[in-house]
Amino acid sequence: MLTPAFPVDAMRRALAQLADQQIYLGTSSWKYPGWIGQLYDEQRYLYRGKVAMSRFERDCLDEYAQVFKTVCVDAGYYKFPSPQYIESLCAQVPEGFKFGFKVTDEITTRTFPQLDRHGAKSGQRNEHFLNADLFKRAFLASCEPHREKIGVLMFEFSHFHPRDFEQGRDFVEALDHFFGQLPTSWQYGVEIRNQSLLQPEYFDMLRRHGVTHVFNNWQKMPSVAEQLKLPHARTVDSFTAARFLLKPGRAYEEAVNNFSPYNVTKEVNEEARVAAADLIQSQIAKGKDPSIKPSFLFINNRLEGNALFTVIAILAKLGLTEALEGLSR
Repeated sequence: MLTPAFPVDAMRRALAQLADQQIYLGTSSWKYPGWIGQLYDEQRYLYRGKVAMSRFERDCLDEYAQVFKTVCVDAGYYKFPSPQYIESLCAQVPEGFKFGFKVTDEITTRTFPQLDRHGAKSGQRNEHFLNADLFKRAFLASCEPHREKIGVLMFEFSHFHPRDFEQGRDFVEALDHFFGQLPTSWQYGVEIRNQSLLQPEYFDMLRRHGVTHVFNNWQKMPSVAEQLKLPHARTVDSFTAARFLLKPGRAYEEAVNNFSPYNVTKEVNEEARVAAADLIQSQIAKGKDPSIKPSFLFINNRLEGNALFTVIAILAKLGLTEALEGLSR
């Protein structure tokens, strides 16, 4: 049963109000059993008295999209999304919903890490790194029929090592060349994991191409709040993007171990909550300018333990609804 105190209706109204102002606040992925009884109604997924996980994973996006207006799709990072996969996702959400996608690592990985899923490619240089033709053919082509439901496309670059680039400007030059080959009609964002790359040359290059720097909370990166203070970090006037993933200094595996199954807030990150609210307020302040495009903020369970309650806390800071007060911790 849904927890009576969980403010599903209040969240729906607040998130819709933000979307009306071109601000899309959502979570990183959606298939979390820990949200059953909060966002998700357990009765929808019962089979012989127990939650059927296959049914839950198949159907919960529909219920998610009844409340939220966006979600970050991580699955596209691990393999190119097929036209059928994109079509299936879009068929499960209503008009006005916009997906954020992580671009497949076949495009963004310089050297394949030593992971089982990479098989024989582990440790090898990626011949398709920043291959614009492959990206257009294997990624954009699948998205094209569903433009109205696809928002920001984010290129996440894992931490580069000296073996990858001798100097940061080499990466910036490669990325400059890559974006020069892409159609400009999509919203693009770049998320980096090397603090040393946060330089004027990087920001200036993104600005020339109309690409937003994706503000990100990550283990070895300055926090979003710190990144917001950097000169010229807001590389696009018309929209922004942010992903609140981890508390800086904390390893991903540590967060998974500490916070699973993601059903409660384990640790409040006040700095991240304030930064998210500030980002949203700065976009609201731009008003109804017709040049404004949708902005996207995604919250991960591994930031505090439960992304739903983090979203509630952000909404409460914005003063969008009194119904959310008291549930923000």
